[in-house]
Amino acid sequence: MLKFKRSERLIDMTHYLLERPHQLVPLTFFAERYQSAKSSISEDLVIIKETFEQRGVGTIQTVPGAAGGVKYMSKVSRSNAKQMISEICSYLESDDRLLPGGYLFMTDLLGNPQVIRKVGKLLSSAFAEKEIDVVMTVATKGIPIANAIANYLNVPVVIVRRDNKVTEGSTVSINYVSGSSKRIQTMVLSKRSLKEGSKVLVVDDFMKAGGTVNGMKSLLKEFNAILSGIGVLIESENANERLVDDYVSLIKLSEVNERDQQIKVTEGNYFQSNIPFLDEPIEEDL
Repeated sequence: MLKFKRSERLIDMTHYLLERPHQLVPLTFFAERYQSAKSSISEDLVIIKETFEQRGVGTIQTVPGAAGGVKYMSKVSRSNAKQMISEICSYLESDDRLLPGGYLFMTDLLGNPQVIRKVGKLLSSAFAEKEIDVVMTVATKGIPIANAIANYLNVPVVIVRRDNKVTEGSTVSINYVSGSSKRIQTMVLSKRSLKEGSKVLVVDDFMKAGGTVNGMKSLLKEFNAILSGIGVLIESENANERLVDDYVSLIKLSEVNERDQQIKVTEGNYFQSNIPFLDEPIEEDL
């Protein structure tokens, strides 16, 4: 095997880590891959860690011991998060998004890779320190958000459906009460989709009273799964009776004026949550 130049090694190592977030990589792997001493690999990782943190990419965490190594974790700085959420707010405040009944047209945003990447980055960073095995959402609008988050956390996505699909095999179904209309609705999940004891991040695109999220929480109990967190793209400020308390939201829908075709959105509770921003890094030695 040809020995890498240091510049080549740094590029290849950076690419390798970015492609495998939250995956523990032993230093011996890099040492053998690049035919280099562990001390040289450690110096390279310090450079990558400092650059990641300065540029708002994330950080490199070290796990000591014989079975240890390093892993890349996607995180954001507080200032970068402010900027990204502000940009998403500006997209949402466009007056042509308002639909009859006070609904927001969001399909173009959820299909925009640049926007959805920001959403995934922000929400995955909020739960970067949590133990998460899967990301769960309800079909259909939550799927791109869940996929974006799962990409940064390097975990699978579990999709809850409203009805049975023959391709899902045997399923577990529950009835739940929707938060706003108080109607009884059904959720269905394939038995093969979620292992017992899984740690789950629940994701929703829009939360009013929280009935859908509450339904997913109930579904987790049927699988003896553990709720690790709840992430929401948009929450409604005017929910009369919130069924969910502990969640992280990016955007808050403050006002919808159908007569004047005006939409007002603000920051959600993202900055009031206990999020590990890059501005407050934990000191580590590689």
